[in-house]
Amino acid sequence: MPGTHLFEYAVIRIVPRVEREEFVNTGVILYCPKVKFLRCIIDLDEARVHAFAPQVDVAAVRENLHALESICHGIASGGVIASLEPASRFRWLTATRSTIIQSSKVHPGLCAEPSAALQKLYEQLVKM
Repeated sequence: MPGTHLFEYAVIRIVPRVEREEFVNTGVILYCPKVKFLRCIIDLDEARVHAFAPQVDVAAVRENLHALESICHGIASGGVIASLEPASRFRWLTATRSTIIQSSKVHPGLCAEPSAALQKLYEQLVKM
């Protein structure tokens, strides 16, 4: 298919109590190697997180989500990992973790425009 690109994406989740496996979706990361696209949209809904888990330190979560964005976008404030190639950053960002901020499994897709696909996934999986 002309103009169709293979991409991979993962959902960023807030998992207040890992042992309960309950979470709130807070963002999406999308990687499309053919067009060298690696971006994320993250929006922490503090009211939703507090309703779900009032004990969560939202300021600390927000700070860590900002670091995740910096790494994803290759911004120097993201540290050494932010200087890696996009494929390595994507794999690092989507690696399995047992912390409060986690990603879903990586899923594939096809799109004509990665930024539009990212926005659509964000609307469907986070803002629904």
